[in-house]
Amino acid sequence: MVPKKEISMVPDMGKWKRSQAYADYMGFVLTLNEGVKGKKLTCEYKVSEEAEALVSGVLPADKCAAAPEIAVYLKESVGNATRIDYGTGHEAAFAAFLCCLCKVGALRVDDQLAIVFMVFNRYLSVMRKLQRTYRMEPAGSQGVWGLDDFQFLPFIWGSSQFIDHPTLEPRHFIDERVVNEHHQDYMFLDCIKFINEMKTGPFAEHSNQLWNISAVPSWSKVNQGLIRMYKAECLEKFPVIQHFKFGSLLSIQPTKP
Repeated sequence: MVPKKEISMVPDMGKWKRSQAYADYMGFVLTLNEGVKGKKLTCEYKVSEEAEALVSGVLPADKCAAAPEIAVYLKESVGNATRIDYGTGHEAAFAAFLCCLCKVGALRVDDQLAIVFMVFNRYLSVMRKLQRTYRMEPAGSQGVWGLDDFQFLPFIWGSSQFIDHPTLEPRHFIDERVVNEHHQDYMFLDCIKFINEMKTGPFAEHSNQLWNISAVPSWSKVNQGLIRMYKAECLEKFPVIQHFKFGSLLSIQPTKP
């Protein structure tokens, strides 16, 4: 089933919040959040043998029929070609794409770290390149739905990587020396490094929300807070979700009680 838009007016948001798609999407984000807890980007992790096949044929032979449905999310994930903008809705489309690959069994449970550290992280570098090259506009009014104008998920998963870290605390991520030393291990710091390269002036001014987060005492509190904020500021905002598409894998049907 080729996915289509279902949320055309603000009152439709209730359908989304009650939908199987919302439950599946949020479940996927939280499962990965748990999976990367305390792990470095450079740690050893399993990469499934299907990676090659995924790239060439994207799907195992018996799942080829799902390709048109899944491809929609991938196409939606690189920003809008007309507006040359990009934001958390496009990021959500990429996470939805990965979620669909899990639902059809092309990616498996033990691929969790590879999904975040390899695939999603590679996606971030592509998007940063596009943001640099095309000076993409943040979607929404001045990137209001992203922590750095564009992204949100790498901050959630990135803060989970730091949970129970022996020395690095949230207050350290605004220290450029720490960022430069550890950004290859931690997604959160890699995001901060990108901000430092793209923006000038005091950090507290150009990235006020992140500056406030640096005052939170522990990474687990940062992580919980970001999950709550993601639901409220991205997934519950009509301008973001009006573009989301629903098919058979991510269905608008209400969750089964």
